[in-house]
Amino acid sequence: RMDQALLLVSNELPAPGLHLAARSGSCHQCLYQFLAFVPPSNESLRKPGTASVMVDTQHPLTLLLNSSVSERELCKIQYHFGEFGNYSLVVKTLSTSNQNVSCDLIINEGPINSYLPILFAFLVYMGILAIVIAGRLLMKIDPVRNWVYKKLNPRATDRMINSELGSPNTTDSINCDPPPHSWSATSRRRLHSLDTFRGLSLVIMVFVNYGGGKYWFFKHESWNGLTVADLVFPWFVFIMGTSIALSLGSMLRWGSSKWKVLRKILWRSFVLILLGIVVVNPNYCLGPLSWDNLRIPGVLQRLGFTYLVVAALELLFTRPDSGTWEGRFPALQDILPYWPQWIFILVLEAIWLCLTFLLPVPDCPRGYLGPGGIGDLGKYPNCTGGAAGYIDRVLLGEKHLYQHPSSGVIYQTTMPYDPEGILGTINSIVLAFLGLQAGKITLFYKDQHKQIMSRFLIWGIVMGIISAILTKCSKEEGFIPINKNLWSVSYITTTSCFAFILLLLIYYLVDVKKVWSGAPFLYPGMNSILVYIGHQVFANYFPFKWKMQDSQSHAEHLTQNLIATTLWVIISYILYRRKIFWKI
Repeated sequence: RMDQALLLVSNELPAPGLHLAARSGSCHQCLYQFLAFVPPSNESLRKPGTASVMVDTQHPLTLLLNSSVSERELCKIQYHFGEFGNYSLVVKTLSTSNQNVSCDLIINEGPINSYLPILFAFLVYMGILAIVIAGRLLMKIDPVRNWVYKKLNPRATDRMINSELGSPNTTDSINCDPPPHSWSATSRRRLHSLDTFRGLSLVIMVFVNYGGGKYWFFKHESWNGLTVADLVFPWFVFIMGTSIALSLGSMLRWGSSKWKVLRKILWRSFVLILLGIVVVNPNYCLGPLSWDNLRIPGVLQRLGFTYLVVAALELLFTRPDSGTWEGRFPALQDILPYWPQWIFILVLEAIWLCLTFLLPVPDCPRGYLGPGGIGDLGKYPNCTGGAAGYIDRVLLGEKHLYQHPSSGVIYQTTMPYDPEGILGTINSIVLAFLGLQAGKITLFYKDQHKQIMSRFLIWGIVMGIISAILTKCSKEEGFIPINKNLWSVSYITTTSCFAFILLLLIYYLVDVKKVWSGAPFLYPGMNSILVYIGHQVFANYFPFKWKMQDSQSHAEHLTQNLIATTLWVIISYILYRRKIFWKI
């Protein structure tokens, strides 16, 4: 099967036989898991005992061979098997005393390179990009542009040639696009870098949700650590906070009262939460949905509640006219006027820390941050998520949580655990507030590109330093490891560090130098709710999904997932051209 290799164990030792166990390199402090019993050799027939097993190829494995009676360790081998490879492990003695045992790993049939489809897909998309760029450059050449316009629209071209000014009037043109000056006015009012950032996050999120080609690094990390899939949701939360600063300031400057804006915030939050509950509980043709197992937390639910808190907090302290700060520290004019907001956020973070590390959890050590299951040598199998999991189970009930957490595969956890649970929402609010800070920077230093970019860089560096301290630059050994399931503090600071740096780069390319329009990510970024809900609702419908010829092929999965993601980009482009935007 996909992500597996065949291992044939050949035992030339006499009775009593061997026990073969394995432990994944991505499973921190895990118990060895029994794989097979290898019978002893048949001395009369001089035939070794054999056993065949399937081994995982996603991460390095540690194989352990013990005597089936005394459990004496005979040998231990660390190896990273290749997908669809065929291997033999030969166990034999080196001396007549039977004390010295050798374990030799032999490659019978080499594995395939499962990453070649990614390289091929990259080259295809780069080829498409090169064609688009070449086409744009050719269209800047007058003879080429005139020839293309004449072929596509000969009547309009004739009118252009016969016109006294040599160009058609706007009333004569059959092009339905608005005149250039209206587009430039719009672009000055809207930062396209924000839509591009949001669209990039959304496109990666759609690709990951559709399967990501079934590659492990396009899936969520089993527990501690970070993969590509773990970046996109926090980036979406971050840019939502940035948009709050710009949109609320704009509404107040246009004369809307705070009560009117508050009603809009409440309505938008309610709709997001309601849509989230509908989306995460698909029923299709399975009959009536039972309230007994309705999942309550989810992505849109967290976005809705986070938006409610951060937008209300900003509305409470924002000013319609964000003039220059006249205090003692003008360099901190985007921070000091809002010190009550910072106190509120710091109190929230203190609550998260106290609940996480001080709340007593039955049958679990205080401050436990592990996955439970076979992790931590199997000491706490029912402690998945520590205080975060316990709070959700008590307040929401086990049946209303996500039943298949990412820790279930590697750590073999059996407890329901929701990565969008209650306690993690606190840090989601903190992350959105950091995004709000990015929005305030763009407001206070409007058109001062160097000031904006330098502050993005400083915030990114500060968040990175905090992450390095909290994690000790280690995946497992830090004070607070990076963990998407827990939405730990280090996870927030790390993803916000990447978000500030990425926003800096996109802002420089799109809004400062204008060497990139933001396409194609701009289009889904301007219709994010529609694309997100649409990709969830139609995930199992053609043309986004179809029956594969070989379901055990990364190449076929990658092709299907990339086509489905590209279709949503095309759909968002069509909606953009028709000026159809779904706003809540």
